[in-house]
Amino acid sequence: MRYSPEALQAFVEAAALGSFSAAARKLRKSQSTISTAIANLEADLGLILFDRQARQPVLTPAGRKVLGHVQEILAAGERLDALSIRLADKTEPRLTIVFSDTYQPNHHDRLMLHFERRYQDIELECMIAEDGDVIDLLQSGRAHLGMVEVQPSYPPDIAFARLPEQTEMGLFVARSHPLTQTAAPTHEQLSSTRQLYLNTYIDASAARPQGLVWSAPSYLMLLEMAEQGFGWAALPNWLVKQYGRDKLTELKPRGWPKLISVDAVWSKLTPPGPAGYWLLERLLESAEDQAAALRD
Repeated sequence: MRYSPEALQAFVEAAALGSFSAAARKLRKSQSTISTAIANLEADLGLILFDRQARQPVLTPAGRKVLGHVQEILAAGERLDALSIRLADKTEPRLTIVFSDTYQPNHHDRLMLHFERRYQDIELECMIAEDGDVIDLLQSGRAHLGMVEVQPSYPPDIAFARLPEQTEMGLFVARSHPLTQTAAPTHEQLSSTRQLYLNTYIDASAARPQGLVWSAPSYLMLLEMAEQGFGWAALPNWLVKQYGRDKLTELKPRGWPKLISVDAVWSKLTPPGPAGYWLLERLLESAEDQAAALRD
């Protein structure tokens, strides 16, 4: 390819983050390396991609048009890399998967049994995390594949694909909680009572609910806090059914329960190996196709 893949990646990251220094930190390179790579790309194209007169670099009109084409080039390269990994079948010795409690796939037990039989020698590590924590684990190289509630946007180095199943989320309180006296509490009634909400490590500084609140980084911890009567919480229905021990009551205010979608996510810079891609492909199949594949 005429253009350096490193330069294309540097350009995309700098455009997404609005800073050469931030792109350098993200890609674990020096700022001078990023600046030089982008300058070389501009020279190869004969275009100015960033206006450097402002405090932070801003995409020029040409830069905005080039960005979409560069993203397509990188995406095509990622697909080629994924194909080569699958065809080479050089199975990774270790696979780390980050599961979300918002995801309970059909045929999960049978899928993992099939995985164990197919990849008997692999070391498999399973983790639980939510939202930004999942993305952080992938970006740091700590994990290879994750599941996460659909996010508003993803960093340029994170690939994602929508999973076929959705998860039902409900509002729950302890059976002894005063809110159980009203089957469909109003927004005002909920606001005047303690909320137990998900507050992940990496998103700790993000906007949080106002008023009387407690938080935890996992839904299972929120479930235990709700069981003890400390407040109400939004929880995956399957989690309550499996671990709630009949100690919780579901509230049904307007708009609840809700169906949420889940994405499979992985790092473009350090993608999974053949075992990880095999598992990803099974997860992306419909329930019927997955069941048929696992019968083969």
